[in-house]
Amino acid sequence: MNLLELRFWIFDLDGTLTVPTHDFDELRAELELPAGRGILEALSELPAEIAAERHQRLVLWERRHAERARPQPGAAELLAELARRGARRGILTRNTHANACLTLEACGIAAFFAPSEVLGREAAAAKPSPDGVNHLLRRWEAPPREALIAGDYLFDLQAGRAAGIRTLYFDESGAFPHRAHADHAIRSWSEVFAR
Repeated sequence: MNLLELRFWIFDLDGTLTVPTHDFDELRAELELPAGRGILEALSELPAEIAAERHQRLVLWERRHAERARPQPGAAELLAELARRGARRGILTRNTHANACLTLEACGIAAFFAPSEVLGREAAAAKPSPDGVNHLLRRWEAPPREALIAGDYLFDLQAGRAAGIRTLYFDESGAFPHRAHADHAIRSWSEVFAR
């Protein structure tokens, strides 16, 4: 199927619509969290007072990355085409809503997304939970068969699968270590136009 015919698109943000700059191993070390664990999951297991202080440090770290975010090549062109076709577009990120909006502004693509359709970790259980996907599908009254989630990591694909929508795996390296969880896999946004 031509992916551009799908009417409902949900995007991960960092590393999907943006050029990746996050070093999560470095962040885990900075926040004194165990290697190999999801950051939000590890923070949720800490005592409340310690978790609150580390959450504040996390938000500041994310803000620094948001302020210098740059768009993936071809992302703006794809979003413009989806807008031209009348497709609904949303963001589902494990980041905060404020930092997600700042990221979109820094990348020059904020106009393609209604702020209410940019879901941060405050709005729904974090991916891999399908809560955020289901929230947007309900908001749009979207049949799952007409929707897709695009992301660069396993949690994005798992959230889409759990919600029963198509999954598009973006990996500019072409390694696709989580390919088994994806319906489609691309290395660049220009490939969407070629399908």
